[in-house]
Amino acid sequence: MFKEMRNLRDAYSSALIELGNKNKDVVVLDADLALSTKTKRFGTVFPDRFFDVGIAEANMMGIAAGLATCGKIVFASTFAVFATGRCYDAIRQSIAYPCLNVKIVATHAGVSVGGDGASHQMLEDIALMRALPNMTVIAPADATEMEDVVPEIANYYGPCYVRIGRADAPVIFEKHGEFKIGKGYILEDGDDIAIIATGTMTAEAIKAGEILRKEGIDAMVVHMPTIKPIDKKVVEKASKTGRIITCEEHTVIGGLGDAVAMTIQRKPAQMHRIGINDVFGESGEANELLEKYGLTAENIAKVAKEMI
Repeated sequence: MFKEMRNLRDAYSSALIELGNKNKDVVVLDADLALSTKTKRFGTVFPDRFFDVGIAEANMMGIAAGLATCGKIVFASTFAVFATGRCYDAIRQSIAYPCLNVKIVATHAGVSVGGDGASHQMLEDIALMRALPNMTVIAPADATEMEDVVPEIANYYGPCYVRIGRADAPVIFEKHGEFKIGKGYILEDGDDIAIIATGTMTAEAIKAGEILRKEGIDAMVVHMPTIKPIDKKVVEKASKTGRIITCEEHTVIGGLGDAVAMTIQRKPAQMHRIGINDVFGESGEANELLEKYGLTAENIAKVAKEMI
């Protein structure tokens, strides 16, 4: 169905370099994981604007805040489990509260990290960042969108959290320029049920929509890259089907599902949240873990049929 696979980390590094060429105020920080997050590529091109702070993630957030007060557009990267879990207090007090211009781009989110296991499979990061005032929360679907997210958040003043995974992901979008902060996208219209997905789960939602259409079920498929602020108009349109499934590679607590539920609480629809059901992950191959936790097109279609 999808012709190409690309890695969002590669797209991130390419977009950073392009941005760095255009804007000398862009600086990039990492915490001893620059080869894995791919920010090392920016450092090779712009060594005077790249700072690897070592295994000191909370300190990195403090440095990012300081650079932002000096007028810099700061991108700070590490694995999602460290970027949010280890650094929550530093982000809250030094970045979100003063509303500073820091862009936290975290990689290796979700169970698809695979063999690193529960200690590195961050499943609560959206919930943590979404709860912070002033924080914008984004989960791109593919490499094309990732390349659009970087300049978009650079042009937006304020703290942002962007989460991406480790593995290659299907390329969904062929053209650039579509992504806008706070905008959701109806990829397929439908009247029977709406599937709202974020991040790389959008590819599974698209495949689930095709499965359902072959069985005579008219499914709306929505991609919601910005979880905060969420696109209320698109969610309300989805709610008119009377049935909504949300899909995220994240705990079902505090993420996309909660954001959608809050949006439609005055005009309720039947809802089912597909995500990690309040458990930690485990070590295994990425595709095996996604299947085990029901993060597949087949399970989305199964749940849709049960709801209908």
